[in-house]
Amino acid sequence: MDEINNPKNHEDYQPKPDITPASNFDATKENSSDIHFQNRLNLSELQQNVLQIKQEVGKVIVGQKDMIDMLIAALLAKGHALIEGVPGVAKTITAKLLATSLNVDFSRIQFTPDLMPSDILGTSIFNLKDSEFEFKKGPIFSNMVLIDEINRAPAKTQAALFEVMEEQQITIDGYKYQLDSPFMVIATQNPIEQEGTYRLPEAQLDRFLFKIDVNYPNLEEEIDIITREHTLKDALKTDAITSFLTGEQIKTYQNLTTQVLVETHLLKYIAQLILATRNNPFLYLGASPRASIAILKASKAFAAINGRDFVTPEDIKRAATPVLHHRVIVTPEREMEGMTTKDVIKQIIETVEIPR
Repeated sequence: MDEINNPKNHEDYQPKPDITPASNFDATKENSSDIHFQNRLNLSELQQNVLQIKQEVGKVIVGQKDMIDMLIAALLAKGHALIEGVPGVAKTITAKLLATSLNVDFSRIQFTPDLMPSDILGTSIFNLKDSEFEFKKGPIFSNMVLIDEINRAPAKTQAALFEVMEEQQITIDGYKYQLDSPFMVIATQNPIEQEGTYRLPEAQLDRFLFKIDVNYPNLEEEIDIITREHTLKDALKTDAITSFLTGEQIKTYQNLTTQVLVETHLLKYIAQLILATRNNPFLYLGASPRASIAILKASKAFAAINGRDFVTPEDIKRAATPVLHHRVIVTPEREMEGMTTKDVIKQIIETVEIPR
């Protein structure tokens, strides 16, 4: 039996080069060589649709390529994303535009101090006609849910998201309600104006696959933003976006992503990165096994986005910072010196050697 098709030999499989004749060479696919690798998985359609998503969102959003890449990776990895940035850097609109490019249900929930769990999950209402209680679903019953200013609601309301983010179900009045797939939560929060907010506990931060930091645009991007807004006039930003990707297609791509190959020595590399966070003297809290699983899933998603059916060390390094920096805590002494979690994670990535 062909060892490529034998699941027992996946770890031993090495991609075989496929020599493409110069007459058939496509310069858009290869930069400087006519040698490319033939994948076990057909990821061409996935890669093409990911590119189209970026193009659709790019019709409105200037820059923020890392944020868009990580949101798409989180979607493919069946994860959730927390976006942090100052007001006005396109956190909410990017999430909304991403959902618009997907032909799926979308809900937006504005978190406020008076928001109750039932406002999110739903509640049972007595039906006078049938003389029995009837469950009315809340806005969480959607494929993509945008939670704006997640740290504005009290802990009781934040905790209502624990079960649904982890198990894709909610339990109310003793009954379990399963949510439809695909399901993704995108939450935003403001790093300033902390008065009147409720800090997310570590247990809830751990539910997010990525924490994405959004920075200010540079001068060229700022000029482009102003120019586009001037050209837009009274038109809505979402009018330029075409919905083309269905929920069934997304589920197919998510299943393909789980089949991306990861060599044994790279699994060991992920484990060593996580172990290094637990033994680092600059960190008060290291990463848990959920973090190592998150890096595994995220690195597979990054590989799939790039059209590869195998993970490279660069995929793991790219996933490490957004996966880890909200899961570890710097010691108070180092924090007073100005050291951040990103600084420590960067040092760990540079010092941990890739196993051969």
